[in-house]
Amino acid sequence: MGRFTLPRDLYHGKGALAELANLKGKKAVVCVGGGSMKRFGFLDRAIGYLEQAGMEVKLIEGIESDPSVETVMKGAAVMSEFEPDWIVAMGGGSPIDAAKAMWVKYEYPEITFEEMCKVFGMPELRKKAHFCAISSTSGTATEVTAFSVITDYEKGIKYPLADFEITPDVAIVDPDLAETMPKKLVAHTGMDALTHAIEAYVSTANCDFTDPLALHAIKMIQRDLIGSYEGDMAKRDSMHNAQCLAGMAFSNALLGIVHSMAHKTGAAFQDYGAHIIHGAANAMYLPKVIKFNAKDPTAKKRYGEIADYIKLGGSNDDEKVDLLIKFVRDMNDKLNIAQCIKNYGADSYPCEQGFVPENVFLERLPEIAKNAIADACTGSNPRIPTQEEMEKLLKCCYYDTEVDF
Repeated sequence: MGRFTLPRDLYHGKGALAELANLKGKKAVVCVGGGSMKRFGFLDRAIGYLEQAGMEVKLIEGIESDPSVETVMKGAAVMSEFEPDWIVAMGGGSPIDAAKAMWVKYEYPEITFEEMCKVFGMPELRKKAHFCAISSTSGTATEVTAFSVITDYEKGIKYPLADFEITPDVAIVDPDLAETMPKKLVAHTGMDALTHAIEAYVSTANCDFTDPLALHAIKMIQRDLIGSYEGDMAKRDSMHNAQCLAGMAFSNALLGIVHSMAHKTGAAFQDYGAHIIHGAANAMYLPKVIKFNAKDPTAKKRYGEIADYIKLGGSNDDEKVDLLIKFVRDMNDKLNIAQCIKNYGADSYPCEQGFVPENVFLERLPEIAKNAIADACTGSNPRIPTQEEMEKLLKCCYYDTEVDF
């Protein structure tokens, strides 16, 4: 038996933020990030709508990119004191992901972070509060998903929390918010969305309900991402919908090892001055994983179907796989994203020598590979790599060499 779960209500289109005025409750806590929502006036508007709904409002501000376990625990403590019946998270993936984890801790104060990480093992939520997510970036789609990613900085590892319990009750997909994204964020979040859709389509958990969402998202991203990056606001608005469709697909079809590798490399070299930004990591690793997975006959056929759907050409599945890989790499070039870790600069832009030294990468490789295999996203990948294969794959992602195994 399969399961397909989405938010009960999804409000979309310009001005959808106003739907906050129709929420029913007494108290709302609003979780936001580093200030863009305040700077562009969206936070004040959200507070106004909630107060119009008759709610007392409290803010949890300053949630960092790649939110930490400590941030989650502090936020949950604020919620426990305030006792909201609505948790409203707005901004990029980070504040929404953090708020999802805070929600679990608020409802179950005794739960540990390790217990929260048990895949599809969350206790039943909504005993104390419901959850509304408002996305301002066009990539993570966490406003419609059963996932949250939290970073343990002591271990240098990102942990995906996965359970349908943390799927928001209400999602607001208002393109006005996405129009404020800086160019680099458009690139990274857009490639994150493309990775979501492609991984969902070839996942071992794909089904008739997820396939159309994934394929249409890929077609929209092919059509609109570059234009959005170049400042076309109609295409920016369209990308906000495309990433949400990709999120609906992967929340139910699950993901694969592109995400496993991105989770486990993202913070692994933070002591060298930077993170490998999640969307950029996906963009670099996706071509290598397509080649690796295409050794599986079913995955190869499905990659061929993607290539057909977006009219890439090719007379057989091998050619179609290569054309799909070329399509992804061409997107990276147009979006100014490096093709490999070796050329990934601390500012995320391509450069001759990236911020991750070769000797450090090789020294940490066995542990990173082991953690990637153990990641929650690996189980639904078409091929489950061995330790040796994962190390070889990560080396290909470092050096930008061919995958032939």
